[in-house]
This record gives sequence, structure tokens and C-alpha cells, in this order.
Amino acid sequence: MSEEPSELSDPSGASKPSEPAEPAGASTAAEPSADRPPTPQQPSPAAASPAAATQAAAATPAATSPVAAASVAAPPRLQAPPPRQAPPQHPGGPWQPPVKRPSATARLRPAAPPPAPPAVLAAVLATAVLSALLLGDGLGVNLLIVAVPAALAAAFAAREAGRRLRPWTATWAVGGLALLAVPALRDAGWPTFLAVVSAFALGSLALHGSRSWPGVLIGSVGLLDSTGPGVRWGWRGVRERADGSRGRWATGIRTTAVALGLLVVFGTLFASADAAFADLLGRLIPDVSIVDGPWRTFLFLVGLVGALAAARTAAAPVRWDGLTVKPGKPRARMEWALPLIVLNLLFAAFITLQLVVLLGGYEKVREATGLDHAQYARQGFWQLLWATLLTLLVIALALRWAPRGSARDRTLVRAVLGTLCVLTLVVVASALRRMDLYVDEYGLTRLRISVAAMELWLGTVFVLILAAGVFGARFLPRAIAVSAAGAVLAFGLISPDAVVAEQNVRRFEDRGSIDLDYLRDLSADAVPALDRLPEPQRSCALRTVQRELRGSDSPWYATSWGEARAAEILRERPVSVDRGTCYGLGTDGVREGEREGEQDGYERDRDEYDPY
Repeated sequence: MSEEPSELSDPSGASKPSEPAEPAGASTAAEPSADRPPTPQQPSPAAASPAAATQAAAATPAATSPVAAASVAAPPRLQAPPPRQAPPQHPGGPWQPPVKRPSATARLRPAAPPPAPPAVLAAVLATAVLSALLLGDGLGVNLLIVAVPAALAAAFAAREAGRRLRPWTATWAVGGLALLAVPALRDAGWPTFLAVVSAFALGSLALHGSRSWPGVLIGSVGLLDSTGPGVRWGWRGVRERADGSRGRWATGIRTTAVALGLLVVFGTLFASADAAFADLLGRLIPDVSIVDGPWRTFLFLVGLVGALAAARTAAAPVRWDGLTVKPGKPRARMEWALPLIVLNLLFAAFITLQLVVLLGGYEKVREATGLDHAQYARQGFWQLLWATLLTLLVIALALRWAPRGSARDRTLVRAVLGTLCVLTLVVVASALRRMDLYVDEYGLTRLRISVAAMELWLGTVFVLILAAGVFGARFLPRAIAVSAAGAVLAFGLISPDAVVAEQNVRRFEDRGSIDLDYLRDLSADAVPALDRLPEPQRSCALRTVQRELRGSDSPWYATSWGEARAAEILRERPVSVDRGTCYGLGTDGVREGEREGEQDGYERDRDEYDPY
């Protein structure tokens, strides 16, 4: 049998064709090469003895070289087990606390957006400058002027991020801008405050696009969460643009400086040449002094941070809808329904009595309670208002633990809670009727019209809950938010101070009684109604408003339409009263002797400093 040269004995090192497959059971061990460690093999039972090794060698074809023969005959080498590895250390080190997992809110945050583009930075800068120039003299149409570039910054950022304008986003945005029209139209401070707060909430909802209960509640103030990230995002945009376009920044600064210099020089010349033009410039240009420097700087920072937060939220809003409230454990039907059925029966008994008493007229009220209708109304209105609020809480808790296993359970929930909502609507009507009786006796005030408006809105909420039981509750959070914003907008547009003055003037025309001490503290919105009073009641009611308007130097952008109309009326018909004429006039049932000394001192002090 001729021997063929093996691959190991080939001096040239060239690879040869592979050998034919060996029979099963044969074992061969090649010599480990220099660059590859030997593969550990377990000894087979056949190689446990020399005799088995001899038989295996006889069954194997003859080796082609002594090295190959030795490798076949030698038993496989046993390697030492690998060294035992130490357990992996904690990423924070052996003595460090465990790494904290991201919170639930952190998982709702999207990835950081790219740096702010130039259009966003320009709109943000315009918002900051307008805030510093216009917001330091009061509130009026200047809020709308400042809100326009801030809205543009958010729109540019949303477009850069690929977000589309959706119907609900447009609804929130338009509602927020409409609410900012209230300070431009009305002079009263309390409707203005409600309108500004509501406009902020609607703007935040427009940027977040929330729809669930957690999303609507947290998203309405979620803009505050973006103040810090917004500043960092804007700084990244400024730094990136500054590094790549230093020449453009220098050109822009030079161009702006030249334009401002030309305006100052020629504006000063034209103002000195024409008094009418100087008066026009004085009205249009904000009056900024060194004394107002800290206040203007603060307003600049507020506008800058607010606009950056709005744009950052529009680019990457936090998905507050991802927060879920775990539903309560469903209760058995009887355990859940029995307390609510008892509550419905109590409501029905109370409403039956109310219908008998209130629809029977004033004489029936006096016979049933021993009180006149005004005392009866004052005694029960606040209790009915609290009952309405607590009913909302009962409905929310009942829905949390309501049985929801079958269609019969859902029918039971709708029947019980629907009945409770209908009965609560009757309670709302009863509370409003009580308020009407009280106002008819004592007149309308700011507090009374405010709580009546709140009671009307609560009635609207119960109607929406009834609609959700029929058509589904998916729309309910956003519908209630829209109803609240609409109520605030309507409350501001109807001018509560004007309504209060109108009702009291009508009551004076019918009964001859009026509370001038209260009416003189109303805002300029009440002037058109109070102007219908005869003298000296008219002058006594309008003295305070006239003094405030004549002492005010607010520019056009910080003057509301109500102030401008009142100033025009009082300019045509100024108040004219002698010293002491208003003392004791129009106290409306208040005995003069109870506060004679206090009133005398008050009038004397006011007349001393009141030239009108």
C-alpha cells in the first residue's frame, strides 16, 4: 500500500485535497497549530485502556508520518478548567447606590428636538422685546400684541418638528386668543384675571394636545414644566447659529444700529417741528425710563422664557395622556347601587318640597318657614351650591367603583347616575331661584353674580355628564374644559360690573333705593349704566371713577375699551357735587347713626384730596 504525503509533512505548506471520510467510531487528533489552541476533548470509553487504543489504531489506515501516527495513538490532552470569574460589579461601583430607574413622567418625555431654528429665535426675541416695552404700563390690547409673536414661535417650532394642526389644537389656540380680548375690552380686574389664567391654560392644552383626564388636568399647566428645557433648547440654537454665522450676526447688529440711529435723529427733528406729530409719537412710543429698568428687565425675561417654553413644548410636548389612573375594584350591584338609590330618594323629597314652596309664591314661603323670601333665599343658596359640588364628587367616586362586568351592569350605572344628574339639575335651578329672590330684595353684587355664574356652569357640567352617559365619555374631559373656558369668556364679555350697575339702577327707578357706597367702587365698565342716574346720585356714584381716570396716564395699548368709553362720557358730562352732598345719601337701609363718625371722617378725608 503506497503512502501519500500528508498535509502536515508537506514541506511547501500547500493545502491538499481533503481525505476521504473516516469510518464512524474512528478518532483522529491533529496536532495543534501554533496560532490555534487545542480543542479540549473528552476521552471516549474505547480509549480508556491500551487494548482499546491498539484496536482503534488497527482499524485506522496507516499514518503517513511518525508525527501523525503519534497523534493518533496518544490519548487526548485534558485542559485545566477556566478560571472562575468574579461576579460583575454594579454599574455605579461596589459602594455606590443602585441606579435609579426612570420615573413615570420621564418615560412620557420625547427625545430632545434639534436646536431652535432662526425663525423661532427671532419670534422669541420679538416676544421678549414687546413684553418689556408694552406690559409695564398695565393690561389691555398689549396682551394680544405680545401673544402674536409667541404663537408664531410655537407654530414655527411645531412645523419644524413635523407636527400638524389638528382641530382640537386650533380650538384651544383660538379660545386662548379670544380670552385675551377680555382685558382689551373690560376694565374690571377680576374678569381680566380669570381670562388671563384661562388663556394660559388653553394655550398649554393647545401645545400638548391632551384628551384624557390626566392629560387635560396636567396639560393645562404643563407649560411650566418646559421653562428650564426651553431655555437650554434656545441656548443650543443660539450657540449653533453663532458658531456658523459670525459674520451675519455682525452685519445684523450694524444694520439695526444704523436704522435706530436714523429713526432717533429724524424722529426728534420732526417732533420738534410739529406739535401734533410729537403728540402722536408720544402716544405710540412706550415711555421707558432708567427708573423702570429693573421692572422692564424682569418683563423681558418673562417674555423670553415664556416664549421659549411654548416653542419647546410645541416641538416636543410631554405626552401627559400616557399617565393612567388605575380603576377601582368593581363592587357588587347591590353594594354599589343601594347608597346611590337612597341619595336619589333624598334628592327627590327635597325637590318636591322646593317645588311646593318656591312655586307657591312669597306668601307660601312666609307661611312655610316664618321667614321672608330674602332671608329664605340667603339661608339656602350656599348650602345648595355645596350640595352641587359634592354631587360631582359622588359621581366621580361612583364611576370608579361601578360594576362593569356585563351589559346589565352598565345599564344599572346609567340609570342610577343619570337619575342623580337630573335631580341635581333641579337643585341647581332651585339655587338660582333663591339667588333671584335675594337679588330682588337687596340688589346685585359682584359676589352674587359670580356664584350665580358658577352655578350655571355646574349645571352645564351635569348636562355634559348626561350626554356622556348616552354617547360615550371619550369627549367628556375636553368638553368640560371647553365649557369652563366658554363660561369665563362669556363672563368677561358681558361685563359683570356693567350688569351689576344696570340692575341696581333699574331697581332704583322702580323702588327709589340704591347703595351708592357700593356702586362707587365699581370699575369704569359701570359708567354707562350709572350715567342714567339723576343728580346728585349720578355724581356721587361716579366721583371715584372720574378721579381715577383723570389721574391715569396709561398709553393706548394699556387702556381698555371700557376705560376709553367711560372717559369720553365723563368728559362730556363731568360730575359736579358740593362738599358733603353725598354724605348719608343712598345707604340703602343702613342706619346713619351706626357709622356716623366713621363716615364723616371718611368723607372729610376724601374731599380734602378730591378736587373734583
